[in-house]
Amino acid sequence: MDSGFYAACAGLIAKMQALDLAANNLANSGTAGYRGQREVFRQLLAGTVPVGQLNRVVNAYGVMGDTTTDFSQGSLQKTDNPLDFAIEGRAMFAVKTSEGVRYTRAGDFDLGADRKLVTQDGDEVLGEQGAIRIPEGKLTVSDDGTLSINGAVAGRLKLIEFNPATRLTPVGDAYYSAPTAAAQPAKGSVLRQGMIEGSNVQPLTAAVNLIAIQRNSESLQRALYLFHNEFNRIAAQELPRIG
Repeated sequence: MDSGFYAACAGLIAKMQALDLAANNLANSGTAGYRGQREVFRQLLAGTVPVGQLNRVVNAYGVMGDTTTDFSQGSLQKTDNPLDFAIEGRAMFAVKTSEGVRYTRAGDFDLGADRKLVTQDGDEVLGEQGAIRIPEGKLTVSDDGTLSINGAVAGRLKLIEFNPATRLTPVGDAYYSAPTAAAQPAKGSVLRQGMIEGSNVQPLTAAVNLIAIQRNSESLQRALYLFHNEFNRIAAQELPRIG
């Protein structure tokens, strides 16, 4: 019975962590450039490795070991705002933050007081030569990120990509950090002006997943309640008979 109690307890903890992840995905289903997070469960053997297959089974508990990010393409939404950019492909924008360079797919940019191109958080968007200042005039951007003002080249957005095996760490809702020197010049991606890329989380799917996790959590809570009642019964009725 102890193994069942511990298994239900470990399962409930894992489901509560998964519930937080699912709720965050649903909350950010409308956030530009957001990438859905997925839970990764693993099996944990309690104490020393027991002998025998049955012992291994009853002492193995499911826990949430890690999370992964779904980097699949989000849908492109037309805005006609000349400062909105969406990427088709694997590339990411490079952004200078107070904690170093970060990477994002959120291309809903703005102009700072000094006419530098900035993110919605006010961080500088990086070009090939550093921060990008946008002069007065008609801004156009080519597929490869080259910026032009009234037809004259004014810079080029720094588009980078990573080897699929590179682990990117989420920072906030739309930024990612990467290991040093992991960034490579983007190849094959296309930039679209006047569009932004939405979240790749489908609200309906995220809501259904959230409900399923909630129901699993409730089942584990009921199991713990039954174990607790049985422990109390044994303590009250069976233990006094010993000795």
